Amino acid sequence: MSEVRVHNFSISLDGFGTGEGQALDAPFGHAGERLHEWFVGTRFFRGEDDRSGGTLGADNAFAEQHNPGIGAEIMGAGKFGPPGWQDDADWKGWWGPNPPFHSPVLVLTHRPRPSIEMDGGTTFHFLDATPAEALAQAREAAAGADVRIGGGATVVRDFLAEGLIDYMHVAQVPILLGRGVRLWDGLESLEQTYTIEAVSTPSGITHLTFTAKRG
Repeated sequence: MSEVRVHNFSISLDGFGTGEGQALDAPFGHAGERLHEWFVGTRFFRGEDDRSGGTLGADNAFAEQHNPGIGAEIMGAGKFGPPGWQDDADWKGWWGPNPPFHSPVLVLTHRPRPSIEMDGGTTFHFLDATPAEALAQAREAAAGADVRIGGGATVVRDFLAEGLIDYMHVAQVPILLGRGVRLWDGLESLEQTYTIEAVSTPSGITHLTFTAKRG
């Protein structure tokens, strides 16, 4: 069976995956871009935009694992748009006419709307479903490839709580946010069901990997 994966999900030292006050001009609230500076600076990310240069080493090696083998993504309403986007019939996400997913994307929302087909192979599907129900649909859409859980923190937490994630990579960034949406709430003793490894880098990022213990 295909695997369910999380890649390059950034959190602060105090566990926040996004800041408070998300808005159209502040996709990550008061955190700004600080959680993702390490990622956008890698050679992998710059190459996705046909730009040269970028950092190498462990940061880039983890970044490069983002896309291979992925056939569909599941994301939450907060990743797709700012609060209230459901009231804007013309809203098609943050990413412009050619989003970076190039695969089916299932957006979890309590207010579904018709699917949106974008350039480059991305189609957004909107559904009100439990994690297990969404995963079943994503696996069908992925046609045997893996499914990526794209965030935000609430969605990743919900899939972890139900034991649906096979592999997760979390990048812990050396900043303190103090407020926002935390990843770890309610996930006590996660180490009992996942093998956890850590890699520290000169950039200050600590890469944490969680591999499900099966059997």
